[in-house]
Amino acid sequence: MRVALKLAYIGTNYHGSQIQPDVVTIEGKMCEALGELGIIKDHKQANFTSAGRTDAGVHALEQVVAFNTDKPDLAIPRVINSKLPDSIWAWAHAHVPDNFNPRWNAVKRSYRYIMSGEQYDISKIRSASKLLIGTHDFANFCTADGDKSTVRTVKRIDIRVSGPLTRIDVQANSFLWNMVRKVVTALMMVGSDVRDMEWLEQMLDPESYEEGIEPASAYGLTLMQVDYPQLIRWIEDGYTIRRAHEHIHEHLIRHRVMAEVLENLVLHD
Repeated sequence: MRVALKLAYIGTNYHGSQIQPDVVTIEGKMCEALGELGIIKDHKQANFTSAGRTDAGVHALEQVVAFNTDKPDLAIPRVINSKLPDSIWAWAHAHVPDNFNPRWNAVKRSYRYIMSGEQYDISKIRSASKLLIGTHDFANFCTADGDKSTVRTVKRIDIRVSGPLTRIDVQANSFLWNMVRKVVTALMMVGSDVRDMEWLEQMLDPESYEEGIEPASAYGLTLMQVDYPQLIRWIEDGYTIRRAHEHIHEHLIRHRVMAEVLENLVLHD
């Protein structure tokens, strides 16, 4: 039977989501847990696949993975989480068709980037974001990854200000490697008057204009949601969700205290 899971994770201490030799990754920890529980024997044999890779330091609220198992009764969040670190948790599961592929079957993905917005002109960032909506060649907004097409369709970009922070929500049919983080960099550059709207328009025409830009820091990025055309009957685990909220709240308090500590370490005139 093929089982799909919704995963959330704090990606700070991981070398990305994709399983790799000799480094700690989200998929590596997942496959270790599934192996210890006897749910799968090997990730290749189980056809373990995910909705997409996230880079080192990137987080997720709703990453989707799927695998084959002959022990579907054990392949539920509460059991799997018993073997996972606190920074990774499964919170929903579903039985899916044998040919379900969480990457290729996805029709829409949503990411959120959170940044400090105090030094930027938010109205310019909003105006710039409108240029990126639609179908474009995003070759100037990605890290090269083979010969695959760099054309993508951005369906929505929302910019919201919350105190000193700015949230950038980006939704597209799919994303290229580092695409969201490079889009954020471009918006920052326009919002700080380093570049203008004409430059951004040029960046969307890579055949006549080519320029490399650095991706924004990974720690501000979260994979928020992955959507599928077919009906998937997800079963959410209420206990896991409550425990995750408690764990996140503990992190939140710690980081709020640390923010105040750092403020106290700043030398004032």
